[in-house]
Amino acid sequence: MAAKPLFPLDAFYPTDEITHVCAAGESLALQAHSAAFARYMADKSAGHIGPAEKNIQMDHVRSVIAREWKVTVPEVGFASSVADGVSMVLESLHWEEGDNVVIDPDEFPSLIAPFAVKSQLNRERYGAEIPQVRYANADSLAGAVNNKTRLIAVSYISYLNGARVDLRHYRRLADSVGAILVVDYSQAAGYMRIDASVADFAFTCSHKWLLGVTGVTIAYWNRNRQPGWRPSTAGWHSLSLGHPLPQWGIETLKFRDDALCFTRGNPAHLPIYILRGSLDFLRQWETAKVERHVLALTATLFERLEQEGISPSTPRNKNQQAGSVTVHCDEASEITDELRKAGVYAWNGNGRVRFSFHGYNCLRDVERIMEVFPGLWRRFNA
Repeated sequence: MAAKPLFPLDAFYPTDEITHVCAAGESLALQAHSAAFARYMADKSAGHIGPAEKNIQMDHVRSVIAREWKVTVPEVGFASSVADGVSMVLESLHWEEGDNVVIDPDEFPSLIAPFAVKSQLNRERYGAEIPQVRYANADSLAGAVNNKTRLIAVSYISYLNGARVDLRHYRRLADSVGAILVVDYSQAAGYMRIDASVADFAFTCSHKWLLGVTGVTIAYWNRNRQPGWRPSTAGWHSLSLGHPLPQWGIETLKFRDDALCFTRGNPAHLPIYILRGSLDFLRQWETAKVERHVLALTATLFERLEQEGISPSTPRNKNQQAGSVTVHCDEASEITDELRKAGVYAWNGNGRVRFSFHGYNCLRDVERIMEVFPGLWRRFNA
């Protein structure tokens, strides 16, 4: 499997003689992005009909994501970032002393920082950690959750070591105490099959395996599980405004009743246009086929590294593997720099080298990694 790239390489901006294995950080750019930009500029210049054309693009993206995530279109909206979407959920809840949030201490900052900072500021201002942040990974989760747990937040796949969690386990624990489950799909969307209905709220950025750019995040609101939820702040786009405009301070203001309430001001139309082109490209292949392709490359690289005496920090269990293989090691930054000089684009940070695969990769990319990385690893980790 994966002997050849699944995606046609000429669909992407040329990277001649480059082994690009860093989709978990930034994916390759599609040639179609230029056409999306041109279409956006034309619609932006179209006068009063421009907004209608922009809404068509947004509706198309929402419908594609809804189908891929097995949810309904009204449950899909947009935030400016994962951190912004998570913060809107946090700010919408009424917190009391003793309430807690449970999250892995090794989560990506976009998921963990909103809660950690809120707790810290309340401690400094009021002398109480509200909410209390309780840190636990999948193995210790049950011991951290209690009847004061209001929310559990988790990434489906870890940015740090590429480990995939069992979201059903998280859902059961959340339900056992009536907690909200927030899921970040940033390391999964675009190549993994997703059923977002397991979550109360879910988010994913667009510039990784979804092949988009920064500036727009998919936001999911499970209206069956959280029918009465509303944000605590608003802008013109997140409110249900009629004509004429309401008498401010006199009339009762109403939020939109769909997930577009995550967009308080003007939507990020240009990234949405680009995302539409990316999604239309990805839809040429069943997600399950892309997933099989990527997982085959992950498993192969994992095995080849172990054969060289290198122990990845990614789990050995294939049911816990996803699109990345990570190696925690000394001088990871220097190793990644040397890899780049040799034409292998990997990712570093947090004391590890991360290799991430997508449909434009194949077994030749694994071979190229193995030609270069083991020698560098031994140079700095002998």
